[in-house]
Order: sequence, then C-alpha cells, then structure tokens
Amino acid sequence: MLPSSAGWSGGIDTQMDPSTYLPDDYLHGEKSIQRAISLGAPPNQVTDYLHARMFNEYMPPATGIGPIMDGPEHPFYNNAVQRAIGKNSSYRVADLNSEAARNLMPWAIEALKKQNALTLVGRNGETRQARCWETGVPDIHEAPQSLYFIQTPKEVVMYQGGRVRHVYMNVPHSKNVTPSWYGESVGHYEGDTLVVDTIGLNTITFVDGYRTPHTTQEHVIERFKIVNGGKALDVSFTVDDPGTFYKPWSARRPRYRANGRMNEDTCAANNDDKFNLGFDPVPDAKTPDF
Repeated sequence: MLPSSAGWSGGIDTQMDPSTYLPDDYLHGEKSIQRAISLGAPPNQVTDYLHARMFNEYMPPATGIGPIMDGPEHPFYNNAVQRAIGKNSSYRVADLNSEAARNLMPWAIEALKKQNALTLVGRNGETRQARCWETGVPDIHEAPQSLYFIQTPKEVVMYQGGRVRHVYMNVPHSKNVTPSWYGESVGHYEGDTLVVDTIGLNTITFVDGYRTPHTTQEHVIERFKIVNGGKALDVSFTVDDPGTFYKPWSARRPRYRANGRMNEDTCAANNDDKFNLGFDPVPDAKTPDF
C-alpha cells in the first residue's frame, strides 16, 4: 500500500486541508454540521471541530446505524478539539439515548451506565489504548498513531504504535479459533480494496473508547482503499455481534498519508496512575521474555 518510509496518520495536521481525507458528507453535510453545533462547536469553527474530532474518534457512516458516541449533555472534547476551539478537554461519556444505544442489548447498556458513572466522577476515563493495552478490532482504528502495512503474497501485517496485527491472505477461517486480542483475520482484494474479515476476538477488549463491550460472537469486516491520488486511506468497517447488538453497525476512520518510518513506541514510560484516578494499570511483565 505504501513504501516503508510512509504510513497512514490518524493524528491532526492543522496546516492541511481536511477535505484531503475526510468525506464531504462529514465535513459539510447538514446532519454532521448540526450535530457538531449541538456538541458545542461554534458555528464559524465547525470544520475545525470536525477535523479535530477525528484525532481519536470514529466517524459515523453516511447511512445506517453508527457507533456509540457522545451527546449534547456530555460532549467529548479530545486534546485536538481543545486546541482547535478552546473547549476544556474531557473524557468520553456514552450517549445512551441515541440510535446506536437503542441497538445495544440490556447487559451492554448496563455496562456503559457503570462506565459513564465512573467517568462522571473522574474515575477510569482513559481508553485502553492510552493505558498501553492491546485494543482489539475495531478499536485499533480509534488510536491516533500512524498505521503501517507490510505486505507479502500470503500475509499483510499492520503495525500501529507497538501493536501488530496479522491478516492471512486468500485463505478461509480456521475451523476452531481460540479467542485472542486481535482474533483471526483473513483478507482478500476486491479490485483495489483490501477486505479483512475478523473473528475470534476475546472479551477483554472493547469496540470503542466508550468501553462498549462485546462477546466472542463479534465479527468485523473492514475495508481499506487508497483514494485521492494516494493522499488518503479510506477505512470503513461493520461490526456484527448478535450477543451484544440487535443489528450490525458501521463506522469510518479515514487517514492521510504521512511520511516517516515506523518508530519504537514508549507508551508505558511514566504512564502510571500517579494521581489514583482508577485507570487501568499499564501492563507489565512479571518474568523476562528471554
């Protein structure tokens, strides 16, 4: 997809035109604009807000059921939004009155109610990605670190911020898949689109930064396509989990091309819960690997 000296960034470059990689229905669609204003974006800074929001958040699909997101009562302002429009940054609180929430089964709603309650009293608001945990699928797409692809005829390896996924090409799923952090991913090309089918995800991960849970029945289909003359990577996915959601839902997470080789990640350095805010502990090894 790219040479080894370039990746697909999820960060925010305020000097670039966001239409390079963000779709028109998101940046200029009436529904998207009205939602941005309802969440506190000044009318003259809606584009800046929508651009900054994509630092670590899913984009809803053009149509159909989308992901769990925030609502007007408790807007989520990431650090990029804080810099763009001057709002104090905040942690995520799931909007449980949305169409996406009505798509959740009761046990999942209860899980989000518990997480919301913690966040609203300043406890455990950080994402698993921020705590250096493996994120699973599809939550790997929310993370802002650049996404790199290493391709061979039989395998595509995705690397992002110290996380590694393996996609085995042109083969069926195994008959018995043992659940794991990133499950079992198999892929194929449909024209110029890489299609990845993932099953076998463990239940330690969440599907998003709001900590929406899932079961081992989760099934994710992702589509990756280079667009805009090689300047952008269009990423979309659909999640089906009959143990958690009444219907499948979809989201998008576009990225733009950024030059620079893969860097070693230092997430765990100085990342302890020093102020006792109830964060997930940073994973550490009890015994050496060698």
